[in-house]
Amino acid sequence: MTTTTAAPESQPFQAEVAELLHLMVHSVYSETDIFLRELISNASDACDKLRYEAIASPGLIADGAPPEIRIVPDKKANTLAVIDSGIGMDRQELIDNLGTIARSGTKSFVARLAEAKDGANLIGQFGVGFYAAFMVAERIVVTSRRAGSDQVWVWSSSGGSGFEIAPADEEAAKRVVRGTEIVLHLKKEAAKYLETYEIERIVRSYSDNIQFPIFLVSGEGEPRQINSASALWQRPKSELSAEDYKQAYQSIAGAFDEPAMTLHYRAEGRQSYAVLLFSPSTKPFDLFDHARKGKVKLYVRRVFIADDAELLPAYLRFIRGVIDSEDLPLNISREMLQNNPQLAQIRKAVTGRVLGELESLGEKEPEAFEKIWDAFGAVIKEGIWEDFERREKLLALSRFPTTSGEKRSLKQYVEDIKPNQTDIYYLVGDSIERLKSNPKLEQAKARGIEVLLLTDPVDAFWTAAPLDFGGKPLKSLSQGDVDFSLIPTVEDKAEEKKDEPAADEAMTIAIVKEALADRVADVRASQRLTSSASCLVASGEARDRALERLLVQHDKGAAQRPILEINMRHPLVAAIAGAGEAAKDLSFLLLEQAQILDGELPEDPAAFAGRLNQLVLRGLKF
Repeated sequence: MTTTTAAPESQPFQAEVAELLHLMVHSVYSETDIFLRELISNASDACDKLRYEAIASPGLIADGAPPEIRIVPDKKANTLAVIDSGIGMDRQELIDNLGTIARSGTKSFVARLAEAKDGANLIGQFGVGFYAAFMVAERIVVTSRRAGSDQVWVWSSSGGSGFEIAPADEEAAKRVVRGTEIVLHLKKEAAKYLETYEIERIVRSYSDNIQFPIFLVSGEGEPRQINSASALWQRPKSELSAEDYKQAYQSIAGAFDEPAMTLHYRAEGRQSYAVLLFSPSTKPFDLFDHARKGKVKLYVRRVFIADDAELLPAYLRFIRGVIDSEDLPLNISREMLQNNPQLAQIRKAVTGRVLGELESLGEKEPEAFEKIWDAFGAVIKEGIWEDFERREKLLALSRFPTTSGEKRSLKQYVEDIKPNQTDIYYLVGDSIERLKSNPKLEQAKARGIEVLLLTDPVDAFWTAAPLDFGGKPLKSLSQGDVDFSLIPTVEDKAEEKKDEPAADEAMTIAIVKEALADRVADVRASQRLTSSASCLVASGEARDRALERLLVQHDKGAAQRPILEINMRHPLVAAIAGAGEAAKDLSFLLLEQAQILDGELPEDPAAFAGRLNQLVLRGLKF
């Protein structure tokens, strides 16, 4: 055994950790109970990792001591200790795990936490719960021995700019045989956490379903277990209440909201496995993390294997919970997880059940489904692009704002479709307000045709796939030709515009084409417009305008020349043929106002302003 009395080595915290600790030390958050839940959760993870690593290396648990968690309040010393006999940490792991946050989005998280009135939910979402202990502790000392090692290390910090790390003395080394001991030197105002009833209340509320026994060790007697330590997913549904599921969800997911959907069942047959899955009702912090990793934990016969086994497709990464297999080998490696045919079958079956449950929820409990859709609809729609096999089911699940209402399904759209209407129309843009005022909607509005208004960034991608629903193709109003001639207008006023004199189509188009030259791919008379002068569209073979803008913003492609459509009955268009020298300025004005209505800047804003001023002055005859 290696123990010395070497001087502690001081190291600074990562900048984001220092800022986070400052928030914790000076915390005004009301929900300080979460510190204990987070420490217990970390201890449980350490016990899980020990059981997993011991499958390949049984010597790690050669002493025969089962993984457990102990909580030791000491009123005389004013300390609270959380001790686990799990995997433990070596020197570098203590530095990496407690001195840095190796996650994307850390700066954004810290900024949000600083603004939040109550940061409890954010802390749980981001998974930096260890630092929450500084809400109640003025100093924390962590003593850890990695399983199988003879070295014991002590990490300590008062929540300032850094921490100290040193080899443990002989007494500490004897005390920590395996695992980690976290001792909190409590602030005066946190003395309530030394009371046994307070500790039991928190464990019952947040950690009752932790699989490992949690023992309370006090001066009042022998250690006693204060959690049920049962794998709730293995119990029959008939034994469980809504409150049981809520506590299980909050414990498994590290969440504070209530589950919007619970799916609990056991599969029997060729494979046997238990499933307990939840949909949160609020967005997790890392929902749009680039890694797009799922958070469903894989167990084999109640032994934790992995929390990133990709048990569901990426577009269901918001789902939390557990899948516990009776048939997979305990020694399955992470590499084997990716290619295991049994796991692939589980993945396919469970994905189908989740989508089926969402579909049923949408029909039977629309309010609960709306919560899920509001939080995760943009993520679910990723599957329309990625999952060809389930594309129709995902389209049926989807809800869209339209010109006829909010959260409309495609089934409702097709049921209300106009006579002679052969397509489902949509328009992609940045905001509902801008889309509702888009000139490309004018002819559709005049005929009472419903149009899907799509504003999530992912909408520009999934709509690029060839899609149909109920035998009706989906068609963009920003791309290709449209023909509404077989659908009558709703109001007589729209018909009256036919009596207005139209511009000479051939001459006007020739003048505009010559003026704009290669700035546009073509100029043509529009079938989309009723009151606006012009709009820009893509050809039928080109990318939709919204997708093109998104790709250009991210340097993923060059912009293609658009088609300029002009309203031959608009006075501005009708004036071009007889405008003489002003025809060129009017032509550019048609292009530039169409760009502005699409949310784009004119190619030369200064020239646009100059042309506009000249035209206004001519109109005023100055």
